[in-house]
Amino acid sequence: MGWNFFTIFIVLLFHHSNANANSKQSCNFFEGSWIEDETYPLYNSTQCPFIEHEFNCQRNGRPDQDYLNYRWQPHGCSLQRFDGGALLEKLKGKSIMFVGDSLSRNQWQSLVCLLYTSLPNTKYNATRVGDVSLFTFLDFELDVMLDRSVYLVDVVREEKGIVLKLDSIEGGKLWKGIDMLIFNTWHWWNRRGTSQPWDYIEIGGQYYKDMDRVVAFERALFTWAKWIDTNINPAKTIVFFQGISPSHYNGTDWNQPGVKTCLGQMQPISGSTYPGGLPPALRVLKKVLYTIEKQVTLLDVTNLCLLRKDGHPSIYGLSGMDCSHWCLAGVPDIWNEILYNFIVTT
Repeated sequence: MGWNFFTIFIVLLFHHSNANANSKQSCNFFEGSWIEDETYPLYNSTQCPFIEHEFNCQRNGRPDQDYLNYRWQPHGCSLQRFDGGALLEKLKGKSIMFVGDSLSRNQWQSLVCLLYTSLPNTKYNATRVGDVSLFTFLDFELDVMLDRSVYLVDVVREEKGIVLKLDSIEGGKLWKGIDMLIFNTWHWWNRRGTSQPWDYIEIGGQYYKDMDRVVAFERALFTWAKWIDTNINPAKTIVFFQGISPSHYNGTDWNQPGVKTCLGQMQPISGSTYPGGLPPALRVLKKVLYTIEKQVTLLDVTNLCLLRKDGHPSIYGLSGMDCSHWCLAGVPDIWNEILYNFIVTT
């Protein structure tokens, strides 16, 4: 497959995101509701041996399965069902890299499972070098990678301590030359105390013990945006941003006052609107994306995820109560089904 595919794809994305009179163009994949569908999930988790313990809710003993039997139905159109064989052929010889935190790992493992279970006899190689995990579908020469970069900007050990450098993005050297990049950050920005992995924040040569985390998040995103405009060649590389994946720890947000976790939640919220509204970080992200000159497509999964209070591991994950990550099979498969639709639809 030549680079013409990527040139055409960028044009299609432009038309999709700048819709007008054409009904196909006017369909927003991210506005819709969850519909029961017994043909979902898209794969059986027992058939994908690569799912990490923290996401493998069924193997960890989650007793209910109804949460698996939902598909996302946009208003005004329907998503094409994910076809792993078709995507492997479409992306033959290419490279995909997810860049971000454990929510990126959630989506990366989902895509690996979606592709592997479509052709379970295909040859593969799985390796890890430093913070980069690499899964290669050898018969298709397709690399599906994950770069763990939780802030996107650099975290560096200096003499005074570990520094979160909001103006520096040297880690971006790993992203150059990749055919498709899917970025994500937010999950770590509010971490404090022992779970905070840095001692100082640096901006413009000045060091701070702390600052407003949303302001820091925005500054880091502008640094990332500058990197995109400086380094991305749209004829070579397609860029997505995963969006803000929400947590469910406050039942008041979904009209269940007193509920403090997602444990025991077995159904999505009906309808298309989350009672608790959208997180402020999403507004910041969209503000920054609007300033980028190069094409970056937002996988705007926040609202569809807010409706899925039932999709988290809760006690059936790594340890403790997890209402931030997502079970696999599960919600991240729909993120990748939407990604698939961006790639294959015209």
